[in-house]
Amino acid sequence: MSLIEIVDLSHGYGKREVLKGLNLGVGKGEVFALIGPTGAGKTTLLRILDLLEVPGAGEIYFDGKCVPRSGKQRLEIRRRMSFIQQKPHVFNLSVYDNIACGLRWRRESRNKTAEKVDRILEMVGLEGYRNRNARTLSGGEAQRVALARCLVLEPEVLLLDEPTANLDPVSTVKIEQLISQVATQYSTTMVLATHDMSQGQQLAHRLGVLLEGKLAQTGNATDIFRSPQDERVAHFVGMENIMYGVITANHEGIATIDVGAGNAIEAVSNWRTAKEVCACVRPEDITLALSSLQSSARNSFPGRVARISTLGPLSRVEIDCGIRLVALVTRMSAEEMSLRVGGEVYATFKATGVHIMERESGL
Repeated sequence: MSLIEIVDLSHGYGKREVLKGLNLGVGKGEVFALIGPTGAGKTTLLRILDLLEVPGAGEIYFDGKCVPRSGKQRLEIRRRMSFIQQKPHVFNLSVYDNIACGLRWRRESRNKTAEKVDRILEMVGLEGYRNRNARTLSGGEAQRVALARCLVLEPEVLLLDEPTANLDPVSTVKIEQLISQVATQYSTTMVLATHDMSQGQQLAHRLGVLLEGKLAQTGNATDIFRSPQDERVAHFVGMENIMYGVITANHEGIATIDVGAGNAIEAVSNWRTAKEVCACVRPEDITLALSSLQSSARNSFPGRVARISTLGPLSRVEIDCGIRLVALVTRMSAEEMSLRVGGEVYATFKATGVHIMERESGL
């Protein structure tokens, strides 16, 4: 049974509809990541889950019971949850007092408070900062204080809104390690909102893609990133190679798809012939070579390099093969092949690397 469940939930501000008919369950001990672009409604959904706002329509269930729209029971449920916002607020107090404040509000004894705060300070790596004013800390340190302030209350549910936004890479790694440690050590149920898709893949058991206020798809990382359900999800998760075509043949589970300009690709599929489809290939699944490769891959296209972009240790290579293909290779590989704009190259990918979706009407 889900610890948190939302049923047909919608919400808006004035005439602007922010969330539209959401249905979702999050199991006890599960880490669920909401991924989506800025403005998709992620923060609004977290605020509703934290019972800071009452949804315009629909219901929220916590531990099998419908959450009332007001009253003492709603407050009692909210005390079982903690919410870490994108821009953490720290009080003009010591780190120790910042973390202890929630326990004091709940009238925890002084000895118990000291014991819990000391344990959490060690856990988040701030034991040497206990007497420092929290407002003198760096962004990453302040975020760890905010996380500690929540964790010391031992919440059943932890809600995190872009927990590493605007942090440097070192601080980001520390926060991600803490989140993973909490999930593993305490089996805390978490709902994490992030636009960082790699973070969602790394930390979450399941992900949900929130686009324009709707949950477009939920599933594990493989479901979302390799088998998107529609073109909007495919574009969002970086499926840059989306080719429109028609299945012209299907033999023993291998479909041939005419994608225009005299090109056809082969994909593992049982879809019928004459079906209009979108064929998707992730850039990292395309292999580049200077000559035709002898391999088991069924798809190989000669072409010319149209553009090369450097992305840290990777190179993004656009190839004109009559159809446009984008490959993602290591920067070292690109240098070893001396790839240059206008140079000839072969783009190769396997039939198992092609994901087929039904083509949306009107395209």
